Amino acid sequence: MEAVLEQVGQLPALLAVSRSALVRDWDSLTLDRALEWARYFQHLHDRFRTRPRLREALGRRLRRGQPSPLLGFPHLGRCPQLLGLALLENRALPHAACRRLLRSLLQPSGEEASPEPHSLALLARRKAASRLLALPRGPPWPPEGLEPQVQAEAQLLLSRLREEGEEAEPVGEAAGRLTWLSGVLEQLPQPRAFEVVAAVLLLVRQGSGTEQAGDRGQDGNSLSGSQASATGDEYAAGPLLTWLLGNLGRFSAFCLFLPGSLLASLAGRHSQFSRPYLDLLTVWGSHLLYDPLKGQWVKSCLDKAELSWEELRERFTCLCQGSALLRGQTQAALKLLKAQDGDFKIRGLSVWTDLLMEVEEYLRKAAER
Repeated sequence: MEAVLEQVGQLPALLAVSRSALVRDWDSLTLDRALEWARYFQHLHDRFRTRPRLREALGRRLRRGQPSPLLGFPHLGRCPQLLGLALLENRALPHAACRRLLRSLLQPSGEEASPEPHSLALLARRKAASRLLALPRGPPWPPEGLEPQVQAEAQLLLSRLREEGEEAEPVGEAAGRLTWLSGVLEQLPQPRAFEVVAAVLLLVRQGSGTEQAGDRGQDGNSLSGSQASATGDEYAAGPLLTWLLGNLGRFSAFCLFLPGSLLASLAGRHSQFSRPYLDLLTVWGSHLLYDPLKGQWVKSCLDKAELSWEELRERFTCLCQGSALLRGQTQAALKLLKAQDGDFKIRGLSVWTDLLMEVEEYLRKAAER
């Protein structure tokens, strides 16, 4: 077993080399040996996945000497994919070795020929599809639906998170998965990362109050295609919500960037999201002051990136357009805030009184139509 542990300990070095300029000296034979090692690590994963003590030992050996627990036992099962993807993105790989790699991806050997979700051929197709869908960007969240590249990236991330959740992991490896997710998302420009995270959270279903697959969100976006099944979605949504809610600045930027209709859809799908979102709207609303000369609510500090009165009213209205449960929670929150602020009955004295009046007037008109 000690020899196996020593061999597994070489995986971080193999992946590091595959991303470096050292591959410029690789020939086809060197590439074949690297792919053989990757398949060997995958074999170890399949062999020891049902043996918790050995899984934990291999996971500890992988994490030894790394600045953070980026690799864990589940990564052994994806070694061919990890290595293939790193080499595909490395321009230093010589032409002959690159041709050999592409041939191995698109024309796998007999033992890899059977189609499976983890196959290298599928990896290559997904990579190619992602590149082809890299279209010029337009306005965020266009009415006709999510941008094709956002959908593709969201589906890839969702597939990876589901694969991670297929196996129960020790606490250390769960923390490593969150560290990996943070590293992936922080490589993207922040607006792009927010779009991808929101798209994944729209694709998954969680809890009894969730919209059914194929439902259209309140923002008008229809996520057609392969929808998330309930199995494994808890593992997919959990790390994303932990990443998003674990940093108040990040969460605030997320809610400022995305439209209220989309955020209302997320609040209706994920109870872990709805309460912090309402709390954040409460903070933003408390920073509005009434200007008697203008007869309207204004920001208390103009240089703060907070919502205006009109934007805040739109956010609460969107929440009341959702499910009956979400609408009830939103109205109850506004009534409590109104009571705590003096329970005024006329406009201009409490932002919560005015917001509740606006929301109730909207709901009344909607019911009459």
